[in-house]
Amino acid sequence: MKIKFEDKLDYQQEAIAAITHIFEGQEICRTNFSITPQTTGQANLYQSELGIGNKLSLLEDELLANVQKIQIRNGLKQSKKLDKKDLHFSVEMETGTGKTYVYLRTIFELNKTYGFTKFIIVVPSIAIKEGTNKSLQITKEHFKGLYDNINYDFFTYDSQKLEQVRSFATNDYVQIMVINIDAFRKSFTDPEKETKANIIHRTNDKLNGYKPIDFIKQTCPVVIIDEPQSVDATPKSKEAIRSLHPLCTLRYSATHKDKHHLMYRLDSVDAYERKLVKQIEVASLEVKDYHNLPYIKLLKVDNKKSPITATVEIDINQGGKTKRVTKAVKQNTDLMELTRRSVYEGYIIRDIYCAPGNEYIDFTSQPDIVRLNKAIGTIDEDTYKREQIRKTIEEHLDKELRLNPLGLKVLSLFFIDKVANYRIYDEQGNPQKGKYAIMFEEEYKKLISKPKYHSLFGEIKDKDEAAAYVHDGYFSVDKKNIAKDTKGDTQADEDTYGLIMRDKERLLSFSSKLRFIFSHSTLREGWDNPNVFQICTLNETGSVVKKRQEIGRGLRLAVNQNGERVQGFDVNTLTVMANESYEDFVKALQREMAEEEGINFGVVEDHTFANIITGLDELDQPVYLGLEASEKLYGYLQQQAYIDIKGKVLDDLRHDLRENKVEVPEAYEHVKPQIIKQLKKIAGNLNIKNANDKKKISVNKGVLLSPDFEQLWDRIKYKTTFSVEFDPEKLVQKCIEAMQNQLIVGKGKFIYKKALTEISKGGAHASETHESTSLIDQQVQTLPDIVSYLQNETNLTRKSIVEILVNSGKLDAFKNNPQRFIDEVIDIIRTQMRHFIVDGIKYEKLGEQEVYTQELFQNQELFGHLKHDMLESTKSPYDYVVYDSAIEANMAQHFENSANVKVYAKLPAWFKIDTPLGTYNPDWAVLWDNDGEEKLYFVVETKGALSWEFLRPTEKAKIECGRKHYKALSDDIGFTVAESFESFSDVAMS
Repeated sequence: MKIKFEDKLDYQQEAIAAITHIFEGQEICRTNFSITPQTTGQANLYQSELGIGNKLSLLEDELLANVQKIQIRNGLKQSKKLDKKDLHFSVEMETGTGKTYVYLRTIFELNKTYGFTKFIIVVPSIAIKEGTNKSLQITKEHFKGLYDNINYDFFTYDSQKLEQVRSFATNDYVQIMVINIDAFRKSFTDPEKETKANIIHRTNDKLNGYKPIDFIKQTCPVVIIDEPQSVDATPKSKEAIRSLHPLCTLRYSATHKDKHHLMYRLDSVDAYERKLVKQIEVASLEVKDYHNLPYIKLLKVDNKKSPITATVEIDINQGGKTKRVTKAVKQNTDLMELTRRSVYEGYIIRDIYCAPGNEYIDFTSQPDIVRLNKAIGTIDEDTYKREQIRKTIEEHLDKELRLNPLGLKVLSLFFIDKVANYRIYDEQGNPQKGKYAIMFEEEYKKLISKPKYHSLFGEIKDKDEAAAYVHDGYFSVDKKNIAKDTKGDTQADEDTYGLIMRDKERLLSFSSKLRFIFSHSTLREGWDNPNVFQICTLNETGSVVKKRQEIGRGLRLAVNQNGERVQGFDVNTLTVMANESYEDFVKALQREMAEEEGINFGVVEDHTFANIITGLDELDQPVYLGLEASEKLYGYLQQQAYIDIKGKVLDDLRHDLRENKVEVPEAYEHVKPQIIKQLKKIAGNLNIKNANDKKKISVNKGVLLSPDFEQLWDRIKYKTTFSVEFDPEKLVQKCIEAMQNQLIVGKGKFIYKKALTEISKGGAHASETHESTSLIDQQVQTLPDIVSYLQNETNLTRKSIVEILVNSGKLDAFKNNPQRFIDEVIDIIRTQMRHFIVDGIKYEKLGEQEVYTQELFQNQELFGHLKHDMLESTKSPYDYVVYDSAIEANMAQHFENSANVKVYAKLPAWFKIDTPLGTYNPDWAVLWDNDGEEKLYFVVETKGALSWEFLRPTEKAKIECGRKHYKALSDDIGFTVAESFESFSDVAMS
């Protein structure tokens, strides 16, 4: 197969023009140069006794004018000045959009237009060097076809082949050298230290006593830096680049650290919006209903103040249910007391260690150590990894069903951090399958046996053989041919990269059986394949592969069997099996995009509108709005409070965009649609709340001290006490019956979720598209003391608990999932107790002095958010009512508008009624006037029909207790549950 290259992609043409147009006005430099000094030739050529070089004849002002013109066209901040002696220009292109193709073609355009002939491509690593060399090989026929069969040489610098450097300098046609920064980073001006320098900086007899670098300098090469954030990250590296004496330096990356004169930008958001890369689908595995071990995950340590604290995630007993929550702990915190669960016995925090890179907590009576972002007490690691592998295979096979008929071969990539997990060796050095390889083959054989996939395999005669051929590992090997863990920068890695690059096209062909690739560090950068559709990270350690680096291996648009790119998200979706929830993955992805690309999500910049096209000039060239007008629009948006002083979009703009209310100054009315379009891209979604809208709410004394409100408050302010009577034997029998009829306890589950990412200038978001469930097949070794546990949670006697458990006939289910069984039994017992409590509870008024006083309204600070949870009020004790739901907002508005409502109060959180199930806080107290004839006092609980239907039994029971509380105070206090103002008024008027 030969990959076909498209030569008319608009964005690539834009990126190429962004560099070539810098030199507009430059004379074309051409000559037939030989090493013999010439007496004739074009005056603008640069030549010396060592070679022929590029020459730049433009003045700084001319260059700057060209640069600014290009930057306006591409919507970028304009450069204010530049130095002709140190020219650096940056092009930002998202991974997978053809960055290497762009800079290679830029070479030929610069030669065609201006006659430049000497080019050096500097790369940071072996992997990228091999990738660039491969690109030069496979594009040779393509570029010769585009550029009239142009004669050019390319080579990878080799310190053992210095004759190539001489040829580079003396040949009069296009020369391209690819060199690793490490090959010329070490140089010394001290002759005595020359032997410590790279060979390129040492004098050489074969070069007539010159250093190889001397030949390169004389050519004034155009230096192209691939991944400059890695190439010239140190002063030594920068000095090494300067030692090449470049005519200019062109810097290409998706993640620039320093953007020197940015000329073109195609960031990850642009690439996504233009569908130039695959859409990312994040898959995650969540463990549900499995809390049988002492789970502890360390999220954060903090030694900035005393005492030192740690933030942990633990399973806590809350209301009879085991829930995973986040808690702050310090030295001597007893996790058993904190969680109220005996499985945490002995987990008392001994030390919180905060040294960067070595953060952990340990315990006084347990040997475990929990490191930062790691967890103990979860399911077995291998069980989790097996499920990740299984789901990746399943996703792969599903895509084969859909994409094979389109001529697209599907590849999946597994990243591992230990070669031994995939491949091990016996005593004779023969390779054997590691645990991941075994897991893979076992799960693969199960899945291909499903009827669903028969069309892919036909009649499978040998499943073992079928499973063995579809996967392989790319690992660096030592001298004994044993695969080993490396960091990606050794000679062994270089050999492996060469193998990978040679296999690039073969892997795309159906003729190759290989479909699943396991890799160590080898494939983390510099290699990608357009048909990688699944990426799965099987990490055991705390090492972190950045999201952008991880997904970068599979972002390129897919290629069919004819070598042609296939467009569209319906085909080009990359599924990433993440080691976290899809929400956390997308948050981290957005954070990395912001940090590494400098994308200011939700931020308007003063040059944002500069490249809006206002018309055409007499030569039919576009006329742009320009920087000055853009800056005025920026100031206007600040004046309108649409953006803050740093340009961050405020919710007023989002709101007005949604309502089509945004206006622009009259002078820019003719380009209003383009301005609105830009703002919508940047604004993103409407936030629920904005901290800038936060407002303190004041007491409305006119209502609080009014006779009507005092009359209402005097009715409902009294406190009560309660007592409960019920038959314990009947309770036990009811619990037994409920367990027999209701108790079902399954094993723990894996919840597999998938979500498609949406990336815009407003941010990265994920929308869940799929969910499936599978069981966790893992036995619990130690069963907890269920009787003591239930006794603590229900206050029933041991005898009653034993009677319930034995007579229910359900104890066998206890072994399946102990904690889940306990939680369900607690829930059943408490439900039955609630029925008995509500039926048997009696309230009595405590006395005239035990009351909630009106002064409490003035003692509490209350805050709300304008436009989101506040409603202006003239009938309640505060000038605003803070509501919790749309139903409450509707109710408050009707209270304000109704002539029947004299005064009302949204009852504060401190207004509580004691119940055996915990305190209860009703919603509203209302004084209702029925045609002036009588005044009624209502306590109203606001619940929509659906809200009431799905309300937890405990809450329903509390409401019933509240009803009995008010009945004990007075017969003329109405208590009703209303789903709307209409249903409340029906009760009030009856």
